[in-house]
Order: sequence, then C-alpha cells, then structure tokens
Amino acid sequence: MGWTPDDRRFSEPGNDTAVMAAWERFLDGSGRPDDALRSLVEGSWQRCRDHNVDPDKRSAPPPVGESRLESLRNTHAELLQAGAPVMACARDFLAETGTVMALADTQCTILSMEGDTRTRGSAENIHLLPGVAWSERICGTNAIGTALAVGEPVQIHSAEHYCAGIKRWTCSAMVIRHPSDGEILGVVDVSGLSETYNRQSLALVVTTANRIESRLKMRETELRLRLVESALPYWNSTTDSVVLFDRRGYPVKANGNAQMALAALGADLDLAHPRRIPALALDGDLSALPVWMRAEWLAPVLEHGEHIGTLLILPLPSIGRSRGRRPGHEDAKAPLPGFGHIVTADAKLAAVIRKAGLLARSKVPVLLLGETGVGKEEFAQGIHQGSPIGDGPFVPVNCGGLSRELLASELFGYAEGAFTGARRGGMVGKIEAADGGTLFLDEIGEMPLDLQPHLLRVLEKGEIYRLGENTPRKVDFRLVAATNRDLRQEVANGRFRMDLYYRVAVTSIRIPALRDRDGDIRVLADLFLGQFAERHAVPLPRIDPQIHERLAGYSWPGNVRELRNVIENMLLVSDGECIGLHDLPPEFDVDATGCGSIAAAASGGRLSEAEAECIRHAIASTGGNLTEAARQLAIAKSTLYQKLKDYGLQDDVLTHRGRRGRTPGRNSP
Repeated sequence: MGWTPDDRRFSEPGNDTAVMAAWERFLDGSGRPDDALRSLVEGSWQRCRDHNVDPDKRSAPPPVGESRLESLRNTHAELLQAGAPVMACARDFLAETGTVMALADTQCTILSMEGDTRTRGSAENIHLLPGVAWSERICGTNAIGTALAVGEPVQIHSAEHYCAGIKRWTCSAMVIRHPSDGEILGVVDVSGLSETYNRQSLALVVTTANRIESRLKMRETELRLRLVESALPYWNSTTDSVVLFDRRGYPVKANGNAQMALAALGADLDLAHPRRIPALALDGDLSALPVWMRAEWLAPVLEHGEHIGTLLILPLPSIGRSRGRRPGHEDAKAPLPGFGHIVTADAKLAAVIRKAGLLARSKVPVLLLGETGVGKEEFAQGIHQGSPIGDGPFVPVNCGGLSRELLASELFGYAEGAFTGARRGGMVGKIEAADGGTLFLDEIGEMPLDLQPHLLRVLEKGEIYRLGENTPRKVDFRLVAATNRDLRQEVANGRFRMDLYYRVAVTSIRIPALRDRDGDIRVLADLFLGQFAERHAVPLPRIDPQIHERLAGYSWPGNVRELRNVIENMLLVSDGECIGLHDLPPEFDVDATGCGSIAAAASGGRLSEAEAECIRHAIASTGGNLTEAARQLAIAKSTLYQKLKDYGLQDDVLTHRGRRGRTPGRNSP
C-alpha cells in the first residue's frame, strides 16, 4: 500500500495551535505553511484552494433524498454486502468510544454508518450522514475525501481540516480496492470529536479495509465459478473459438482455439496476461469495442435471468484470413439453423442474422428493433427454431392490435366465470400456451401501462395467474419481443416501465430497413415474383430493367411487407411476358403520388422529408382516413400515428377531413 509507519505523510499531526497559525497564513497568502504541517495536509489544502472551497464552510451539504440514496446503495450493493459484517461489529466495538465508522463510495458519498450513538448525534450537525458527499472539492480536507484523492491511508486531525466548521473533528480513512486489479471501490472511515484522537484509528481502518477486500475476493471467486459453470455448454463446441469475459470485462477462460483465432484477427488480447476491455463490462458501451471485435460475436451469459458475463464467439473459418478483410464477412452468407428462410445479399443484414443465430443458443430474452415490415417475426421464428427449445410451441401475440381487456385475456387466460361471456371451462392464455417454447410479443411498446407489471411478474417469478384465479401456474418460456418504437424514450416519457424494459431488452437486435440493405430489393423482388407465379399458377414473367431502377429509388416505408405486396400486385395486373412501368402501383407514379422525389431526396440525405411527403399525400388522397392511409402506405396504423407525431402532421389530418366536410372522429391521432 506504500505506507510505512515512519513515512512523514502519516506521522503524528502537528501541534494544533501551530497548524491553525499555518492555516491562517495559507489563507491570507502571507507565507508558506511551516514544518508544523505535514506534506499530506499541505497538498490537500492546495487542492482545496484550487477548487475554490470556502474555508469558512460550517458543514457538508444536506444529504440526498431517500430514493437517490437507495439507488446509490443498489449500485454499490456488492461493496455494502462485503462490508456488512464489519459495519455490524462497529455498532458494538465503537460504542462508548465517541467514534463512528462510515462506508463511502468512490464519489465520497457515505452509504452506511454505525458506531457510538451520542457521536452520531453530533455528526448530524456537520452532516456526517449517509447520503452526503465528503469529497475535497465540496468539504475541503477530510479523511474520506483526501484518502480517495491520494489512494492511501489518511489521518486528518482537528485544525488540519481545511474548513472551519470541521476543525473540531478527527478522522482516519483507507480506500478499499478490488482484489483483481486494485481498482478503488470505496473508502472506510472512523471519525470522532477531537478529544477522541487515537493513533491506532489509522491501523483500525487499514485492517477494516483489508477485511472487506478479503470478502470481496471470496465473492469474486464464487462469481467466477458460477460464470464458468453457466458457460460450460459452449466449451464442447468444435466449430467456434470462445472467450469468456466476467461482468467487469476481464477474460476468464478460453477454449484451445481462441488464442489462435485472436492472433489471426490481429487482436491486442493476450490471454496469458489478461487485461480489461471496459466495453464488455455489464454496464459497458458496445460502441467502444476494440476495432477488431464485432458486436454480433457477443452473447450474454445468464444465470436465472441475471446477466453475469459475456461470451465472445469467433467462428473458426475466420482463422488465417487476410487481416485486411472484414473478419466473419464470408461466414455471414452461410445459413444458420432456423434462419435459412431469410434471404439477403446485404452484409449488414447477414451480420444481424449471425448475431441472432448466436443468441438463439440460449434462452436469453431478445428485443427485436426495426421499422414495420422489416421481418421481425421472421427473425423471432428463426431464433425459436435455432434454439434448444425449437421443437416447442411458438406463440405470437400482437400487443398493439387488441383492446386492453382483450389483450389481458389473450395473454393471461381466464377461469370459468371470470366475467360475463367467459368461455365454459375458461381459456388458456398465450403465455401459458408458450410453456416449453417461445412467446413472441410483437409491438410490445404498445402494451397498456397497467398490464406491464403483470407481465414483469411473470418474467421474474416464472408463474402466471389466470384472470379470476388465485392459484399460480408455473410457466417456463423464452421471450422474444419486437417494437418499432424507441423504448428508452418511451421509458423517459412514462409510457413504458423501466424495470420491464431491462427484462425484455437483456440483448437487442436492430434489423436494418429495406432501403438500407444494398442489393436486397432486387434479390427479394425476383424471389417474390417466382413464389407468387407458382402460387397463382401463372407463367413467370421477366421484369423490365426500369422497374428495378424505380424499385431501388423508392423509400419503402412498409419495408419487405410492402415490397411483397407490390410484386404480387404487379404480377396479377400484368397481361404479358414482361412487367413494365405501366404495371407499377399508383404510389410509384411521380405525378400521381407526389412521392417521386424520394430517390432524389434519399440521395441528398433527406429521406425523412421524402417519407413525410408520402404520408402527406396518403392523407390527402384518403381525405384524412388514417385506416385507409395506413393501408395505402402498407404500414400499421399505430406506426402511422407515431410518424404523424414525429413529423408534426396532425394538422394535415384535420385539414383534409375538413375539406370533406368531416369532423375528427375515432381515427384522430
């Protein structure tokens, strides 16, 4: 720790009168503090002056609110658990000593406090309380803040405090470090009024910090064993190179092929000398991944629904490839179990399919993100079919297409006689029907707020109550959810529960829009044309090259679903061996729709403007009938509502309804 008993920084405090005189000279700038002041204290005073700390301050600021303090305690739950036995002992061995013990986080905020009852009363006068931050920047020189500033054991006595209101106190503190890498996790402090000064208080906090660190080490060993056990199914793989990372982003274990695969990728990761990758921590930012690593290679390791680590899965064929080529690109074309029905020529979508295939191996909840019509249900079915429970039921539910009451009975089922008109014998809900398989909740962002706690309870407890029943039923299923909304924003706006969001979005997959997928429009157009020609028993026509150009220049607000409808429509209205421009639907007519500017707008970076213009035209052509406008645009009505809000087009609806002599009715957004 760099601490020796004869180190001058940790020597006995100087004479109180001499230290006070040095403080006054320091404040008025009349001279440098003399030898009465320890270098540790002088350095702290200098930092306080640099931070413009008020030397006349009488106390620390008031504590944060109870909810904020509880949030901080949850964040540092592991530190508090490791320190709990020590803090419990402090109630007894510090009683009648005139001192208290505090445990604080790395921001110097006190999380818990125990000790002499009478002293705790005096401590309230200077706000030495849980929920108060005692950093040097706020409270000047003090043991908690100064120990965290220097990373070493600190004893600050009486006049050595920088702020006048704290000079009646004496305190000792020591930082607590993580056993793996020495990262500072918090600080333990013992404080009392000046007359309780004892040189041994410094040894007490050092011993206490060591005890807490020992408990943290035991906890870390236990967590790593659990992590390795949960990841064991991947270790028998002969086709993948696997590296297991713990919750802090440190590599824990790798199979025999991993180091060779990492070397082939040019990865700066030596498994013999592990170093942390912060982006792989549970709270890490995946946008900050190393350049050689791709997000689709990552899969969470779960234990009873809790995220405890991360797997980096590298396909063996990537070994030996040129480092100048994108690793894993060629493999993206290889069909994965469950995803053979998804056809693409686009590298971005192929990478998404690869990630979905990796996630399919576990029962981790997956949130599918993307616009209406991109194929979220196709991905949900692929995840189900490629999973260990692929032979179980796949049960889809659209949360946006039903009223609150119907959705509740659809999801949870009901008992006989639960309400007027209830089916004799009751009804099995979709959640119960998904037992042993996959439940797919489409448009989950539209689930009514008052139903969300009930779904959350099912996910947390693994049991369900039918409407009208008091006996729970056990269920075990894999959840895949989908939305075209920004659920984080929905949480911020109070329309979606934060706790449910973190349950359904353990991991997420964003499916790119059709307009962003190079080559897919032509590939899918040819595929759909062949499928529909066979279905309708008509000869397979060829497509005029100008058709492909027009299709490629369209923004496809309805994505793959809209493309499929357009191809079927052109096939059915075509009367020859070639599908030409005259067979295109009206929305592709530049003069008729006003959407002909889409290709130009897209190339000019104004795709949102072009989409808004198409919506304006659909509203105008339908006289403000949103149901018909949504059908014309090949998007869900709920999606149209959201786009009206995003683009500020609500007034257009009212205007065009007014022109038809209508008043806003039930279709008003």
